[in-house]
Amino acid sequence: MLLNPAVTDEEQDVEEPPSTPEEEPPSRVVLPHTPRPAFWADIPDEKWNDWHWQLAHRLNTLDELSQIINLTPEEITGLTAESKFRVEITPYFASLIDPDDPHCPVRRQVIPLGRELQAFEGMMEDSLAEDRHSPVPGLVHRYPDRVLMLVTTQCASYCRYCTRSRIVGDPHQTFSKVDFEAQLDYLRRTPQVRDVLLSGGDPLTLNPKTLEYILAGLRAIEHIEIIRIGTRVPVFLPQRITDEFCDMIRRYHPVWMNIHVNHPKEITPELSRALDKLLSAGIPLGNQSVLLAGINDSVDIQHELVHKLVRNRVRPYYLYQCDLVKGAGHFRTTVSKGVEIIEGLRGHTSGYAVPTYVVDAPGGGGKIPVMPQYLISQAPGRVVLRNYEGYITTYEEPTDYDPHLIDHLDRQATHRNESGQQGVSGLLAGDAQAIKPEGFDTLHQRGGGQHRLNGNTAKWQPFHQNGNGHNGNGHNSNGHSSNGNGHKPEST
Repeated sequence: MLLNPAVTDEEQDVEEPPSTPEEEPPSRVVLPHTPRPAFWADIPDEKWNDWHWQLAHRLNTLDELSQIINLTPEEITGLTAESKFRVEITPYFASLIDPDDPHCPVRRQVIPLGRELQAFEGMMEDSLAEDRHSPVPGLVHRYPDRVLMLVTTQCASYCRYCTRSRIVGDPHQTFSKVDFEAQLDYLRRTPQVRDVLLSGGDPLTLNPKTLEYILAGLRAIEHIEIIRIGTRVPVFLPQRITDEFCDMIRRYHPVWMNIHVNHPKEITPELSRALDKLLSAGIPLGNQSVLLAGINDSVDIQHELVHKLVRNRVRPYYLYQCDLVKGAGHFRTTVSKGVEIIEGLRGHTSGYAVPTYVVDAPGGGGKIPVMPQYLISQAPGRVVLRNYEGYITTYEEPTDYDPHLIDHLDRQATHRNESGQQGVSGLLAGDAQAIKPEGFDTLHQRGGGQHRLNGNTAKWQPFHQNGNGHNGNGHNSNGHSSNGNGHKPEST
């Protein structure tokens, strides 16, 4: 019997394929994300994930912030102060703030307090004397082979302890193409510079075409070996790290980048994805933190921070002592607290997870490492050391070490030393006998003038077998007399 009279015998013998359920369209992958406050619940993902939208909708007023945070009286005082440092917070970063906890480490970094306006002992407008070491506007040349290039005064959000608050956040202080050209021209004329650090403000807030113009200008200078970017944009605005941005950066390698994370709470799924994009673009990543009272001045918090960083393939690079800058007084810790933190990290975690703790010297001396003392004592042929546990041991030094064995290779090495800036290394190399404080010789003349006993400055030149010294008889070791004007000067 035919099941369907309309179907012929031949057709009925054809086996029907098994029925399959109708295919559903692939579901959209939902990536982990930071929960948004109700204030932004209706914002479409397309807008929320657009870095332009994030910048355009930053929070900066008491009314806006009071809608997402239960502000304290001191925060209200800070937000309403007329002379306060600029306030801007991206919606994304604001979503990390605990609205009910005035001690929230994210909140403390971006919401001003009334005490921010209080002066403190040692406070300076330009505590690192960057402008004093600036041969052209925005370019700081403090170290022999590298420079700091300030390219903007704008940031995605503003840290309350900002080192450059004297200019950062002020659109009238920002840098122009004329400034960029002056900076690039200085670099073209200064061949000892091999490393340029872009900072500001935050370079990643620049118009993309302007940023690429600067990168291209630097890469066209033959002696510039590496370009570094110091940025907090991945932390404040991870949406900025787009595929297009990463493709652009690839064209100017080698490019290195240091981000700025102070607390584990800042390491979110969004930041992790941004970091992965940067790493996939071939950019080595480091992190610079600032030691901040009540935020991260804890061995346990620092442990968690560095471990989260290295899990994201970010090398903890520097832990800074907070600078002597206006607005930062209540963030400052003692230096001994920083040493204690390093003591709690060294040996207790992987070596590459331990940052270098530095004090950026007030007055412009640069970064000075401050570490626990592991070298206890030394004597000829022997040093005494201790480890993180307090284990004390002796290391036997070789008695037949010849430091001149390397000389033939050393002469072939490339040297980029800038005259007058060798420092302590120059003393060890024999390039100078002493480093004198400013005015040292004048002070020790005690108001007197030149006379028969102090006129021959060769008296104070050491004897050297190579003919550059004094033999103690009023003559240089090459046999020529000296009138005090021909000796090699000491460094000042």
